[in-house]
This record gives sequence, C-alpha cells and structure tokens, in this order.
Amino acid sequence: MKDEWQVERRRALLEYWGPYLLLAFGLVLTGVTGGELGMGRAEWTATAVLAAAALALQLVWQRSGAPQPSAAGAWYFFTRWAITAAFTWFAPFLGFYAILGYFTADRLLPPRLAKWGLFATAAVMAGSNIGGFSVLRSTGLLAVYGALFCAHVFLVLVFTHLAEKEAEQSEARQRTIDELERTNAALHQALDENAALHAQLVAQAREAGVADERRRMAAEIHDTIAQGLTGIIAQLQVVANAPDPETARVHTDRAADLARHSLGEARRSVHNLAPVALEHDGLPEALKKTVTEWGERSGARAEFTLTGTAELLHEEVSATLLRILQEALSNAARHADATRLGVTLSFMDDEVTLDVRDDGRGFDPLALPPRTGTGGFGLDGMRARAERIAGSLSVESEPGFGTAVSARVPLVHHD
Repeated sequence: MKDEWQVERRRALLEYWGPYLLLAFGLVLTGVTGGELGMGRAEWTATAVLAAAALALQLVWQRSGAPQPSAAGAWYFFTRWAITAAFTWFAPFLGFYAILGYFTADRLLPPRLAKWGLFATAAVMAGSNIGGFSVLRSTGLLAVYGALFCAHVFLVLVFTHLAEKEAEQSEARQRTIDELERTNAALHQALDENAALHAQLVAQAREAGVADERRRMAAEIHDTIAQGLTGIIAQLQVVANAPDPETARVHTDRAADLARHSLGEARRSVHNLAPVALEHDGLPEALKKTVTEWGERSGARAEFTLTGTAELLHEEVSATLLRILQEALSNAARHADATRLGVTLSFMDDEVTLDVRDDGRGFDPLALPPRTGTGGFGLDGMRARAERIAGSLSVESEPGFGTAVSARVPLVHHD
C-alpha cells in the first residue's frame, strides 16, 4: 500500500507540474532558435497568445477539480491538443508540450476516446518531428510526415498493448492472491473443524487412557499449521506490493519454505516421528534445553542434572521421555505453583530413569480430581506413554510438600 501511495503521489506531482515545465522548456527552445526558424513578428505574437491560453487553460483545469475521466476531462484534453497543434504549425520545439497527451489520455478521456486521443497526440508529435506543419507544402515532406505519423501510431499501439498486458497480469496476480487467502481461510476453517472432531474423540476415548495424547496431538498440529499459514499470508502480501519481480520472487520463496516447514511438522505429529527437539540433539541436550526454556517462561528456578554415561537411545525411547518431561512441566506450570524444579536423567546398566521434582503445592494421588475436557493432571497419558515401551511411571506427592514424578524405561540403544 505504501508503494502504491508513493506511485500515485509522484504521478499527481507530474500531472500538476508537468504541463508548466514542458511549456516552459518548449518556449525556451523556441526563443533560442526562433531566429534560425525564420519566425517573424506575427509568429512571435501568436506564440505569446497561445502560451497565455495554455497557461490559463491549465490553471482553470487544476482549480476545477473535475472528475477524471469525464466530459470535462475530454474537453480539457482536446482543447490543450488544439493549442499544441497550433504551436507546432510554426514553432516545432513547442511539440514538447504535446507529449502530455501520451501520459494523460487514459486519465482524462473515457475508454472509447482514449486511443483517439493517443492518435491525435501522435499526429502533433509527427508534425513537431518534421519541423512544424508549415513545411508540409512540399509533397516529399508530406510523405515523410506520413511515415513519422505511422511510426508514432505503431509505438502507441505497442506500448498500449504492453500496458494492457501488464494490467492483465497484475489483475491475475491479485486474483491468485485472493484465491490463496480464500484457501487459507478454508484451511483455518478445516483446522477448527478438525479440532472440534478431536475434542469429540477425546471425550469418547477418555476411559481408554489416551485422551491427553490425542488432545496434545490436535493442538500441536493446529498450532504448527496455523503459525505457518500466518507467515505465508504475510509473505504473499509483500509479493502483492513488490516493486520488482526479484523482490516478489524472494518473498515467494520464503512463503514456500514456510509451507514446507509446516508440512514437515504436521507429518511428524501425524506419523509419530521424532520431535523437532531431537532432530539435531541427543536426549540429554534436548531435555536440558526444554527445562531451561520452561524456567525462563515460568520464572521458576529450573535445573537439569545428568548422571551416568549418556548413550544414544532408540528414537522411540528418547521421544517418550521427552514427551513425559513436557507433560510434567506443563502440569507443574498449571497446578504446582512451584518456585524450584529439578530434573534428573540417569543412565544405568539396563534402564534409563527420568525424575522430575518440584516444591509446589502438591496433591493427594489417591484423591485426584475428576478429569475434564479442559485438561487434568495428565498422569494417565504419561503412564500410558511409559507402558507403551515396557516402562513404568510412579508419582509421589503430598499436599504442601511438592511432587515427584519418576519414569523408568528400558535402555534400548539406537539401531
């Protein structure tokens, strides 16, 4: 929008000051070369009268504020054209003033008259090129004038055609952007519908012990794709206002990269692939980063400790322990009101343990509140994760004395 506003502002300045500058330039050239052109007293008088008429016409038009294009615009255009034609009869350098017709025909004339205005301007420009209409008494020069006029008309047709094609391409790009926005809106709607469907499935499968995992998956997919689409829309809006094709290409590539990244995240969640945190880091590094980031977000003092010799674990084992830790941290943030939290990852001979301790308010494990659709303590989901890989999960807590969660899983090496 800013670029469009700047273009319109510059065009408005050109339309306001251009007639004065071109008229002045033509008059200066005429004054310098009038003697060489054989201009007499009558020609100088006519030039002065026409210049005054052109100046008065321009002032009246700018003060009228008439809509463009309109009948008033057509009257102004062809009156100015008549003045330029008279100028060019004996002062060819004043043909510079006629150039305005090329730039203002589409702004001043109705569509049915725009090309005729361009052709009329071409006729005056050809007369200026040949040295003024007064020299057309010679048959040979008349043929030259005809050739120049045809050349101007040809150029007018070529540039008009190119302008129309550019306008069509601009409209096509805008339609593409509008279609993408509608598609994005439809995707958002589909995501909302999927979220509702997931919520329904969670309610039906609540007793199966997997509701927390399904709700987490739905939220993970929704958040990942929604954020990616927001970035894509932002990049495409920049493309719509790009001043040149290179800038548009750069932002189009960025939008494509965002789309590929969001698709990859969605596939990871749907197909239960390794989380992004484990893509480039081992389990200890991923857990440490997760704990550190949680501490920064919650304001609690969070520490991570590694005991034993870290080994490269099977992807499923690493992903399970990371997800259990994420759920434990989420529970601590929502329910514990803890000021300190410690996480210990221990590698032993044939098993790996993950202990999460906090100094929060604690609870009675035998008197857990009923689970709700808005979430619970997530212990069933954490236990189900551990048991899925032949592990176990235990919870120790007491009101007012914090909570300790311990997950024990087999030490299975990476394939």
